[in-house]
Amino acid sequence: MNPASTCAIIREMEITNLASEIKKQLPAELVNFMQVAGKVAANQGQNLYLVGGVVRDLLLRRTNLDLDLVVEGNAIELAQQLAEINQGKITTYPQFNTAKLQWGKWSVDLATARSETYTKPGALPKVKPSSIESDLSRRDFTINTLAIYLSPSRYGELIDRYEGRNDLEHKLVRILHPKSFTDDATRIWRGLRYEQRLDFQLEQETLQLLKRDIPMLDAISGDRIRYELECILQEERPEQVIRRDEELGVLIKLHPSLKGNGWLAEKFDQARQLSSPNPPPVELYLALLAYHLTDVEIEQLTAYLRLSKSIAQILRDGASIKSKLQLLAYPELRRSHIYRLLQGYSQSAIIANSLATGSAIARRHMETFLRTLRYVKPALTGDDLIRMGITSGLQIKEVLNLLHEARLDGKVTTKQGEVELVKGWMGEVT
Repeated sequence: MNPASTCAIIREMEITNLASEIKKQLPAELVNFMQVAGKVAANQGQNLYLVGGVVRDLLLRRTNLDLDLVVEGNAIELAQQLAEINQGKITTYPQFNTAKLQWGKWSVDLATARSETYTKPGALPKVKPSSIESDLSRRDFTINTLAIYLSPSRYGELIDRYEGRNDLEHKLVRILHPKSFTDDATRIWRGLRYEQRLDFQLEQETLQLLKRDIPMLDAISGDRIRYELECILQEERPEQVIRRDEELGVLIKLHPSLKGNGWLAEKFDQARQLSSPNPPPVELYLALLAYHLTDVEIEQLTAYLRLSKSIAQILRDGASIKSKLQLLAYPELRRSHIYRLLQGYSQSAIIANSLATGSAIARRHMETFLRTLRYVKPALTGDDLIRMGITSGLQIKEVLNLLHEARLDGKVTTKQGEVELVKGWMGEVT
């Protein structure tokens, strides 16, 4: 055996301990929590592990405070004990034997190590308690199979059953077995999301299998596809994932008319600038993604993804406003007219149109509505009008609308001015 081969074998056999990286990269409170949790589990004869994305990101030195813990035992019972120690609150999911523990500003997910079997492609898996080895083997990509012992006797030791660390070093996204996308085609969306987020590449065989199994997305429910899309829209640069989805023929599965082109990238970037320092809301991204769809196509997308009523209405609002852009582009439009054209529509739909329109005038009118007009209200109330002698409900409503219009157009700016205006109208009537 030559020296190079010997070194390679030794490197593979070396035990990697990440205790120092955990201490360096994670907040002290979370580090202390994991150490305590590991001891509590060990006292019950159970092993506890830090798993998945946070381990991947520790090795990549990327910030990730979403802790996922897996116990070879009972996750709910462990969570209950830790909640008492931390004076936290737990939410349990008995059907999955998982729990979420929250205390202060922190939250941690705990799960029981389990195995999975798929009765048919696209179906949710059947799960049962198992070992950490089985739990890691059910995961989507090698880079997400990494785990770290939290038990005191082996605290910090890295578990790498599928050469995930090697794929991290080579910037590859690789599935664990050839049936991975067949079993769960949502992994297609996730794989492309990880590829773009991490600036990795799909491993060559994984890419070929992904292309082969794109038709398997037809077996996935709209609810699960919607969840994957929402995850994409929460990425730092979602347009990169969407562009890749279109390139590989995945985006068409959402709707044939959707595009991941340069226009979308430009509008997404403008949305980020507008929302900075916070990211844009998912519904704004979604309104821009669906902006060029027809009314019929919007209904098709809404039905397929089973969008909530509020999100579906934003998409419909976006299309309705788009049909009014020619009116909104009129330079001499009164402020009350701008208000009538836009009132009742969702903010995200208006912002999407202001970003998408090519008319600087229409954009300015929409910005004026969002900035000031939607907040304008008459100072007088219905009770005030009754005291002034107006008794008919219809008349009160009509006068309030006229006062609102006068306020919008700057014809009156004070409460006393409104009183004089109303008195003038009453005098005309009498």
